[in-house]
Amino acid sequence: MNGEQQHETDASSGVEEPEFNWDEYLEDTGAISAPHGSFKHVDTSLQNGFSPGMKLEVAVKPGPDTYWIATIITTCGQLLLLRYDGYGEDRKADFWCDIMTADLHPVGWCEQNKKTLKVPEGIKDKISNQVEFLQQTLKGACSAPASLLEGLHRGKNPLDLIAPGSRLECQHTQDTLGAWIVTVLENIGGRLKLRYEGLENLEQYDLWMFYLDPFLHPMGWATQHGYVLEPPLAINHLKTEVEWQEILAKIKEEEEESLVPTDLFKDKPIVGTHSFSMNMKLEAIDPKAPFIISPATVTKVFDDKYFMIEIDDLRPERTTTRSYICHFNSPGVFPVQWSLKNGLHLSPPPGYPGQDFDWADYLKQCGAEAAPQSCFPSLNSDHGFKEIMKLEAVNPEDPEEICVAAITKVKGSYLWLQLESSKLPIPDCIVSVDSMNIFPVGWCETNGYQLRPPRRAVVNKEKKIAVVQPEKQILSSRAVHEGLKTQELNSPDTVVTNGKYYCPKIYFNHRCFSGPYLNKGRIAELPQSVGPGNCVLVLKEVLSLLINAAYKPSRVLREIQLEEETAWHGYGETLKAKYKGKSYRATVEVVRTADRVTEFCRQTCIKLECCPNLFGPQMVLDKCSENCSVLTKTKYTHYYGKRKTKKIGRPPSIHSSIDASMKKASRKRKKRKNLFVHKKKRSSTSVDNSPAGSPQGSGGEEDDDQDEVDEESLSEDSTSEHQDESEASEKKSLSSSPTQSERSHFGAQDRDRQKRKLRTFSFSDDENKPPSPKEIKIEVGEKLQLDSNPLGWSVADVVRFLKSTDCAPLARIFLDQEIDGQALLLLTLPTVQECMDLKLGPAIKLCHHIERVKFAFYQQFAN
Repeated sequence: MNGEQQHETDASSGVEEPEFNWDEYLEDTGAISAPHGSFKHVDTSLQNGFSPGMKLEVAVKPGPDTYWIATIITTCGQLLLLRYDGYGEDRKADFWCDIMTADLHPVGWCEQNKKTLKVPEGIKDKISNQVEFLQQTLKGACSAPASLLEGLHRGKNPLDLIAPGSRLECQHTQDTLGAWIVTVLENIGGRLKLRYEGLENLEQYDLWMFYLDPFLHPMGWATQHGYVLEPPLAINHLKTEVEWQEILAKIKEEEEESLVPTDLFKDKPIVGTHSFSMNMKLEAIDPKAPFIISPATVTKVFDDKYFMIEIDDLRPERTTTRSYICHFNSPGVFPVQWSLKNGLHLSPPPGYPGQDFDWADYLKQCGAEAAPQSCFPSLNSDHGFKEIMKLEAVNPEDPEEICVAAITKVKGSYLWLQLESSKLPIPDCIVSVDSMNIFPVGWCETNGYQLRPPRRAVVNKEKKIAVVQPEKQILSSRAVHEGLKTQELNSPDTVVTNGKYYCPKIYFNHRCFSGPYLNKGRIAELPQSVGPGNCVLVLKEVLSLLINAAYKPSRVLREIQLEEETAWHGYGETLKAKYKGKSYRATVEVVRTADRVTEFCRQTCIKLECCPNLFGPQMVLDKCSENCSVLTKTKYTHYYGKRKTKKIGRPPSIHSSIDASMKKASRKRKKRKNLFVHKKKRSSTSVDNSPAGSPQGSGGEEDDDQDEVDEESLSEDSTSEHQDESEASEKKSLSSSPTQSERSHFGAQDRDRQKRKLRTFSFSDDENKPPSPKEIKIEVGEKLQLDSNPLGWSVADVVRFLKSTDCAPLARIFLDQEIDGQALLLLTLPTVQECMDLKLGPAIKLCHHIERVKFAFYQQFAN
């Protein structure tokens, strides 16, 4: 039985080949993926013309026919995050809307259509003069274009606008400056499969081009620029001149039905003016075989935009030439001596005597001059690509095939790619960093296209470490990217448009407070942004970068691992961390829809105790809205850090009781130990991310010897760590008092707080029973004088009060949960712990101030 028969037998018997997994392959090869932001053509393809800062007129609900000005905060496919003008930096009223269905209009629409502009209820008290405010907010503003909000093209991106059957004009690349009409057969994420008109069944002449390719144009381009509309020489002989003219006449009759909007190509690279002359010599890469650099000659100059070069061939018996049309920014065209200066091999022309090629002798022999340096554009070296990075790349010998590729060399703005999964081994191909034939890791999966797995990849299902998932249905990877659930969850309403799953750019705001776990120096080295792209893929990349930017990556991985009661109902992704020669992995939940991205990023930041704006869809330019610049790791962890919560108010006499509760919690936690699996030590590939002398303890993290644990104890570690910290350090943390500047920051009412008594506790008679929140009583050590009845306090009043205390950072929770004065007076310690997800220490600190308010209320206003 031969290989083909064996393959057919396996297919017929239902034996399914294991799917290629990028994460496992990156780990096995010790490589990293190329940054998403380096693939500019992919980024552009996801844009729909809207951009942050544009203004719209948006319907205000409730209320018939009333509108108000809103500003676009961020975009995500066909979704816009908007904020009504007047809220300033306050984002509590930000809202998402779908361009396709929302009542959105360009600025000025209300005036033209006799509609009313009316201030929303939430900001009425902030805007005293509506006319004056509108004049101010619209001064110099950029309105969203009407064309993006009206007609058939409303809200669509290039992925939607170029449908199969659409027609375009493809410029000739190898002979004349003419163009011919092509029909779109497929649109794979903006990469188009095209067929020349008139060749209905001749697949061998099909083309693959990205829609932003400089040689692809909307209908009418050739006529507008004075070029001939005729078939290229490669297919011209297949029909008579009369037949080609008949095809052209038929197309013009049907032109309106297959037109692609011209503004779709507004982001195409602009073809600049060149200064090449006939017979100039240069170095070039043949686009059809981009494996070597060869001497070449300018053989024709068409006009100030285009010229033709030919790869030199000195053989007298040659029958064909390798020539192609270029423009000023064409990739793969270099000045003489470029290879030598970059330490690269220049292949002598076929028929050249000897192997030692010398440009000076060659120019003298040919009687030609070298093209001056001014003829060539400056090279882009700020691109983010590095050696060993992985990506997905088109096979130049089979454009239908997209392969796993590794960068083996980087020179200026050119990459040498080893295609690890081509059907036949080929040499490293040379591509520009701006090539539209390279894509980020996961691009094929996101767009439902088959990525050819590496030839040398050994996929062993037994090798995979089992990860215990929570008892709920998790979406499969394929389902996430197609917008469909697994068979158990399949329903008619699960199919949605692509825009729902496209994540906007996620920015790393390097200036924001990085918290106790993340190394600020490593955060500064992260890229400015990741994405846009599929939500799961982008967020997974963001979390992986954060894990690697930690003092102890395993600690951050544990903080963000999937809890049994998940709030997001998203997709369980396995993430990995390496620390001190060991590998760890855990299941982390990642949201899969764009409307949840902002809150997901914010909540993850809160988990990591860093500024809620450290990463997310919004870029922090100058000043962070959270005013996080006042925080330091020491101050943060002393007052609000998770590790201190187990120490506050714990008298030395009850250590045995607390220890017993800790051990009990540890035993309970063993049930989900496989959520965080400690893999076998791999000394050859491990990386110690902890720099010498790094302040790892700033986050209250475990001692170094705590890392040398087995799989089971690691699972328990997040509950039982710090149990053995010394009593001396505990007393120090309890007795520490704020500095004068801190007292000023926390407010005048609390300047005497260091004088007050520590909170007292009352426990049950059973010493072996740990205290519950209900058994903890808080003694109010100082009185509070209120200026107004807290029953009438608004949310803003509550927030203002908290910001005057040493619980100021918790004010954001009250703002987010809209807790007003009445709700404040109903809060108890168990409620605070449960609803605000606070540990015991911060909860007690907060409830101390709540009890002060209650006491003052009863004294001043209860009667």
